[in-house]
Amino acid sequence: MENITDLFEVTEVHTHLPQYSKDCHNLINMQDARICKTKPTRGKGYTSGASYITSILINDIEARINLDTWAFCTCVGKDYQQAILPGWMNHVLKIEDVQFSSSSNNMYPLGILDTNLVLPHAAGSVRMKTEIVVMENCTSQHIILGNYYLNIYGIDINNHKDRYFTIGENKRQKFAFSNMPKQISIISPFENTYKDRFVANHLSLSIN
Repeated sequence: MENITDLFEVTEVHTHLPQYSKDCHNLINMQDARICKTKPTRGKGYTSGASYITSILINDIEARINLDTWAFCTCVGKDYQQAILPGWMNHVLKIEDVQFSSSSNNMYPLGILDTNLVLPHAAGSVRMKTEIVVMENCTSQHIILGNYYLNIYGIDINNHKDRYFTIGENKRQKFAFSNMPKQISIISPFENTYKDRFVANHLSLSIN
């Protein structure tokens, strides 16, 4: 009986996906990684790190968010949430008895905030529907966007000469990371001029 594989032309291909090393693998074609930016002084590399923090709008109020690829869930500290959105307790969803931890420390959830996050851009802003877990003892002065939303919204971070990120399939619309001070001034949500001022000041961060 004729072998079914003889009826087809079989072509062997090599995947372009990253290969995981094994002890039995021989290392071939070794090359040094190319440095894209100025190399820090020896022994000072730890001073050259940068965060993935950018500016967003939540209920027309400016806030800071960290695109955290290591974070399991999207969360925010109680104090920071109170600063950017007073009265959030009136809109929080109950959370089941779930254990959270960060750096081996237990985190205590207070509830889930179902809200929209707006990332402003001169070519068209992007709104993301998110659920944020409010933590009792989280001290970060920003919202942490976990890898779940980075995945489902297709957020890609670029660390080449220009640091930026893209959302979804539109790779030409680039969002810049912020260099804002850690502490931000809190403005009343009823100041309609604040949103206009924020857009005017920070849309310049967008990379066209």
